[in-house]
Amino acid sequence: MRIEGCGALVTGGASGLGAAVARMLAGAGARVTILDRDGAAAESLAADTGARAAAGDVTSEADVARALDRAAEGGEAPRIAVNCAGIAPPAKIVGRDGPHPLETFEQVLAVNLTGTFNVMRLAAERILALDPLEGGVRGAIVNTASVAAYEGQVGQAAYAASKGGVVSMTLPAAREFARSGLRVNAIAPGLFRTPMLAGLPEEARASLGAQVPFPARLGEPEEFAAAVRFCLESDYLNGEVIRLDGALRMQPR
Repeated sequence: MRIEGCGALVTGGASGLGAAVARMLAGAGARVTILDRDGAAAESLAADTGARAAAGDVTSEADVARALDRAAEGGEAPRIAVNCAGIAPPAKIVGRDGPHPLETFEQVLAVNLTGTFNVMRLAAERILALDPLEGGVRGAIVNTASVAAYEGQVGQAAYAASKGGVVSMTLPAAREFARSGLRVNAIAPGLFRTPMLAGLPEEARASLGAQVPFPARLGEPEEFAAAVRFCLESDYLNGEVIRLDGALRMQPR
């Protein structure tokens, strides 16, 4: 699938992994629309990359529909959707202050899992209505999972559960859309240099990077974006979850 000329929606696209994906797609010639709760940051990056911006929440059907409408202005509906929006508040199941707040667990699942599903279902509806390209390809969706789906650490019960759901729905989604030429894949990143780690001292970040077998460092957002591009351009890749982690296997803590 050729990225050039295609419309693309990137959620969580104003920072971190999403911003790197938005820059990559814009550089490859896609018509990019950035959906992010931080509307000002989305507008800033859009101005810098020639993209469009839409402020909104991935858990809102109305917000996602408006972003897809924005992405289709002056052309066809986007054939590409990349889900990068996510949150990861740490909390033990039973901590010093008592049991894990149920509302926090529900919020993490709402954003990371339900939000991903919400964008996928609404984007897919529009992609399936488009005429196929060469080889019967209609489009591609890439969702963001995490190595926590496989080796969640203490304090990551909610996050691991949400990302495990993203992993688990990859294959059934790919199977459902296969006859229509819409592919679905996911990437499970390990430790990356993103805003989630930005609050840590450099020494702590270096210590985390040293845990990675090779290369012994944090991953760069541009490396994640390169993996997304591979998923989009490789027509034979479908229903797969790619670990992007330098052979890291997370320890309990």
